[in-house]
Amino acid sequence: MTDVASVAEQPLLTISGLEVEFPVKGWRRAPFKALKGVSLDILPGETMGLVGESGSGKTTIGRAVLGLAPITGGSITFDGRDTTRLSRAARRALSADIQVVFQDPYTSLNPAMTIGDILAEPLLTSGIARVAARDRIRELLDLVNLPSDAADRLPREFSGGQRQRVAIARALALRPRLVVCDEPVSALDLSTQARVLDLFIDIQEKTGVAYLFVSHDLSVVRHISHRVAVMYRGEIVETGDAATVTGAPEHPYTRRLLMAAPVPHPTRQAARRSERHALLASQQASDAARETVR
Repeated sequence: MTDVASVAEQPLLTISGLEVEFPVKGWRRAPFKALKGVSLDILPGETMGLVGESGSGKTTIGRAVLGLAPITGGSITFDGRDTTRLSRAARRALSADIQVVFQDPYTSLNPAMTIGDILAEPLLTSGIARVAARDRIRELLDLVNLPSDAADRLPREFSGGQRQRVAIARALALRPRLVVCDEPVSALDLSTQARVLDLFIDIQEKTGVAYLFVSHDLSVVRHISHRVAVMYRGEIVETGDAATVTGAPEHPYTRRLLMAAPVPHPTRQAARRSERHALLASQQASDAARETVR
């Protein structure tokens, strides 16, 4: 992939010491700390892969960037502007620069609206004239490799991969500088995943958009990311160049994620499974020791 570090030195997005807490039911029960002082940055035109198991806090980071999570500490800066606690009106204005692609292409699109209406909605809301909106819709359909007549059809007439292409087109409608991708290929079959990932890369090369790419799959983030950050229990435990982190990880948790990826060889797969169980036992012992110290 293109080396974006030489393109721009100033981060587009900077997350510093981010903390997010959620209330827990029960009298005087301490809140659940979903994020514990997370820091990372994303350069313009870069893909930062954020990987971890369910409950690690990776999706919460994306939601915090979008203003959808209760930030209790730290800061988020976009293009030099502190966006940590924006008003609702200021957050709406920022939506032209920061967009999102959700996990499920089946529920993220209104089934009663045509594809053209779905893509026109953010354009018209932002004040773009209908004629200009129609031209932009044609550009978007071409960008995500969908036929021009798709604008007159309903979401149910498309496959899962095609629906996700529509969701990507909608996210790109206002020409954002950053797109938060929340498990955007996990609901797709493997062959469709590969095509959609290649589409993300192609769009980035054409538009220069940056991605915060959230996934539980180390092989997915290896395919698309320039850099990778690994989340574990609300903290980043490893970060660096994608090839290094996904090929020769240092942290036991990252190695465990790597061992979870299947290989088409029974003996090697059995060896991986045994190594993963050993790493898990070691990690659990380490976590127990840390809790005791606290």
